Amino acid sequence: MNQVAAGVHQLSIKRFVNVYFVETGTPGEWVLIDTGLPGSEKEIIAAADKLFYPGTHPEAIILTHGHLDHVGSAKALAAHWHVPVVAHPLELPFLTAKALYPPRDPTVGGSLAFVSRFFPTQLPNLTSVVEALPLDDEHPPHLAQWRWLHVPGHAPGQIALFRLADRTLIGADAFATTKHDSVPSILLGIPKISRAGTPFNYDWQAAKRSVELLADLEPAAIGCGHGPVIKGPEAAAGLRHLADNYPIPAHGRYIHEPAITDGSGVEHLPPPVADNLPKQAAAIGVGLLLAGAGWLLVGGRRKRKVRKAKPVA
Repeated sequence: MNQVAAGVHQLSIKRFVNVYFVETGTPGEWVLIDTGLPGSEKEIIAAADKLFYPGTHPEAIILTHGHLDHVGSAKALAAHWHVPVVAHPLELPFLTAKALYPPRDPTVGGSLAFVSRFFPTQLPNLTSVVEALPLDDEHPPHLAQWRWLHVPGHAPGQIALFRLADRTLIGADAFATTKHDSVPSILLGIPKISRAGTPFNYDWQAAKRSVELLADLEPAAIGCGHGPVIKGPEAAAGLRHLADNYPIPAHGRYIHEPAITDGSGVEHLPPPVADNLPKQAAAIGVGLLLAGAGWLLVGGRRKRKVRKAKPVA
């Protein structure tokens, strides 16, 4: 577990995604930000018990957005701790099984985009535990020292959290503190402020504006959904560099036209672009099958010839 700032700790789940324990300012009270991958609840509960005291529980669970790697253990944790799960209203259709997020775009390139083809699309149904984030209050529930900012582009209702007193930023997946397009970089935790979630970004102009908004905060300490903690001058400098040089991919489904979402889910999707990998994989698979069949056939003939051969006198 790593400390981001006073009263803010980061727990990395499977070296892939982060959750945050944020103290409220009242002794013994805290909030959990995000819940990691499915099946992470035991690890998170054990970390909370160690950080605070055995049997502790948060005042609430706040989701930065509803993608599976952030919401995976929310239902189990809410049931264990008997606390609500809070998310932006624009995330509720996806968290209550009424809609699916815009389809991922594996054609944008990178190892994360490649493996995204195999990620599940169905999310846990949080209808019984999820509540809407109050939009008329800039402070997240139980976190009076913090304010939330709407940072769409990666998820319609994605939020980041910022504490002005020490300029601490929890950036969600608006950006990453590692090269998020590279699975090895994520697993190794190599620090680098980069764009996040390339195959899952459905609106690239909104994603760019979100990074610009966060860069203007000039954070002194950063924790994101993916990557290590970054502190000091390089935090603000790295985020400003990303905002000023935001790399939009050269090709992909959402590059020239975004998906459009509203309070009920997805309203409009641009047409998909050609993805040659399935065809290539199918061709390779057929080739391997034919090669295997040929090998078996030739091998079988050779064995029959050996059996028919007469012994040498």
